[in-house]
Amino acid sequence: MSYSKVIIIGAGFGGINCAINLNKADADIYVMDRNNHHTFQPLLYQVATAALSPGNIAVPIREVLKNHKNTTVYLTNVEDIDKEKRQVIASSGERFDYDYLVVATGARHSYFGNPEWEKYAPGLKSLPDALRIRERLLLSFEIAERADSIRAAEKFLRFVIVGGGPTGVELAGAVAEIAHKTLFDNFRRIRPENAQIYLIESQPEILKTFHPKLGKKAHEYLEEMGVKVIPGTRVTNITEEGIFIDENFFPSFSIIWAAGNHASPLMEKLDTPLDRMKRAIVGPDLSIPDYPEVFVIGDSAHTEDEKGNPLPGIASVAVQQGQYIAKIIKKKIPPEKRKPFLYFDKGSMATIGRAKAVCSIHNFDFSGIFAWLSWSFIHVLYLISFRNRILVMLQWLFSYLTSSRNSRLILRSLYGRKDSIFHKVGDHFEDEGGNYHFSFDHDDPTDWSMGDMKFKTGEDSLKAEKNKETTEE
Repeated sequence: MSYSKVIIIGAGFGGINCAINLNKADADIYVMDRNNHHTFQPLLYQVATAALSPGNIAVPIREVLKNHKNTTVYLTNVEDIDKEKRQVIASSGERFDYDYLVVATGARHSYFGNPEWEKYAPGLKSLPDALRIRERLLLSFEIAERADSIRAAEKFLRFVIVGGGPTGVELAGAVAEIAHKTLFDNFRRIRPENAQIYLIESQPEILKTFHPKLGKKAHEYLEEMGVKVIPGTRVTNITEEGIFIDENFFPSFSIIWAAGNHASPLMEKLDTPLDRMKRAIVGPDLSIPDYPEVFVIGDSAHTEDEKGNPLPGIASVAVQQGQYIAKIIKKKIPPEKRKPFLYFDKGSMATIGRAKAVCSIHNFDFSGIFAWLSWSFIHVLYLISFRNRILVMLQWLFSYLTSSRNSRLILRSLYGRKDSIFHKVGDHFEDEGGNYHFSFDHDDPTDWSMGDMKFKTGEDSLKAEKNKETTEE
């Protein structure tokens, strides 16, 4: 019996489903990933907003494939591909031969030619990204509580999410729930419920891939939750002080990027045609031109439907592509006999907050609590680990009843240690890069406690500060 050697690079939705469906195939399967876990990316925003813990949405790759005796998992970083020699090259210098290659390396956030923005506005594609955003969100309230003036606190209580797609909408709703519900009565000098939350979108309306009425409904939901949606605007610059939106400047410490993606840099190593998002342009069978044994799937691939429209970079597309490739490899179907990949669209959905969601399934558009329950059921169903399904359902039930988020953990000390987030320099604090200068008020908190006065931003807070200064004089 002739065994094929199959290498799958990446254990996201496409890669892991390809590997699962190659169980018991007449092939030796090698799954390579720089991380040891598979992450359920649609729920990353819930880790970033402290609703779930990392372990709720991730599972070790080896655990998923432990009963697949023909499958080996390598924790390694692939940095090059030699198509002529049919070899994958790791950053360690190791070379691995293959008969079939499946590239499923996903995508990263794109800053449209402004990579320097990333340190001020992190994107959300991995667990480290989610934990970084969670830390920054929670830090905002902590620093504002001890700021030396209302004007200084204002910057830390303004949150800006860039990008009005499903991720941006879900993040905006979750941040609103944290500020307006979860943290209610948690602080003494500030009132988190009066924090400002902005959602920036360059298109005329958010959720542009949904039916227009669902985009409008999501807009209404967000406004009800206290989110200011600003469509038809573009980000022109981001600095440590805040964000420039067209000609307007918004001071902010917490800016989250959900506006654009580009494929893994590994695509450029394939020396194959790419689209503007750096995705490999693949054929009907998901292979690259002239190399029928090399497949690219998921967010790394530019694929089109029957009408010639690019398929969206969502989990269901990657899952179906992984299953399709597994069938070709398992049956060793030659290129000329391969049927083209056809995507079965199961619909689109996005959640905005508790009991608020929008769904579009086969021309059936609906919103509200039924859409929210549908969203919850589908996402739990797609979680790979049975244990995670139970834990997530229980956590969601608890959060629904109490509005609490028990994963509000800042894992590093604020300052005072070598590995602290900030370091004291003179009379102020800054991070390792010399950014985010701020000072703490060391006086009695009652000196500028807001008492019965609601914390407001903009002109009202500045007037309050001026009134305080006049009283002191």
